[in-house]
Amino acid sequence: MADVAEKAGVSRALVSIVFRNQPGASEETRQRVLRVADEIGYQPDSAARLLARGRSRTLGVMFTVHQTFQADLVEGIYAEAERLGDEVLLSATAPGRGEAKAVEALLSHRCEAVILLGTHADAAALDVLGKRTVTVSVGRRVPHAHVDSVHTAEGKGVRQAMEYLVELGHRRIVHIDGGRGPGSAERRRAYRAAMRRHGLDSEIRVIPGDHTEQSGIETGRLLLAERENGASLPTAVLAGNDRCAMGLLMALARAGVEVPRDLSVIGYDDSHLSHLMPIGLTTKDAMLMAEHAVRFAVERLEDPERAPREAVLDPKLVVRGTSGPVRAVQG
Repeated sequence: MADVAEKAGVSRALVSIVFRNQPGASEETRQRVLRVADEIGYQPDSAARLLARGRSRTLGVMFTVHQTFQADLVEGIYAEAERLGDEVLLSATAPGRGEAKAVEALLSHRCEAVILLGTHADAAALDVLGKRTVTVSVGRRVPHAHVDSVHTAEGKGVRQAMEYLVELGHRRIVHIDGGRGPGSAERRRAYRAAMRRHGLDSEIRVIPGDHTEQSGIETGRLLLAERENGASLPTAVLAGNDRCAMGLLMALARAGVEVPRDLSVIGYDDSHLSHLMPIGLTTKDAMLMAEHAVRFAVERLEDPERAPREAVLDPKLVVRGTSGPVRAVQG
């Protein structure tokens, strides 16, 4: 600003008035200052201005690069934050860069609040973080921590998927577990409960896995190896998420297994990845989850004493091309 003032032949205070669009400068002076700023490439430092007022208006988002549904969430967070006049800063977790490091990076850049996408941290650690700064957990319920949370009614989504499969005649339905992934425990419990509710206790099978394509590929190889040894394929598989479902589809396709003729596959998320191939799945609305997360963060910044809140969104079944009626003969 001092450089602009010197070249424009005015005081630094007058330059400040022009950039803050406040009264006190003639139109001629205003245009001269703006022209000089443009010539020397000066841009007002909005972050410094906000910090001077004690606010950064920046929301930090911790995410995992390879989780496609989280990428969809980030898009929604940007849109809602911009609508409310806030900036967004991203920090990714990666091998060798855990959640704690990703969050500290956000706080060191003066983020006023942190939005955690799919956090694996325990409730005690999240409670400490929530008392240190405004924190929102997306994709996971954290009932005993001082944080707001936004998640889907996981059990309801699984029940919808299972009801649909049973109505199509499926009985040998396998579930690929999501491991420590967000919502996995709820989905696993809902799968077991649905199988018992339909009298299919003896058919319950949970295969260990996680929320990656590799998990789906390995499950496909396992099922195909069992078939080679004389066992029958299940009639349907409920995968832990879309990425896992995609990996399973890849393994089955390589072996010549036709989906859904030979086996139905259902994923979970409705990420943009699922639209590249015809996966039938239950849906989480990324835009709606993002809107709730940003709103919770901003509203807690305005009222720090507010009690922790929880938004539970209803899923819905989206039927695409990888699920169909059970065949009379499987093998």
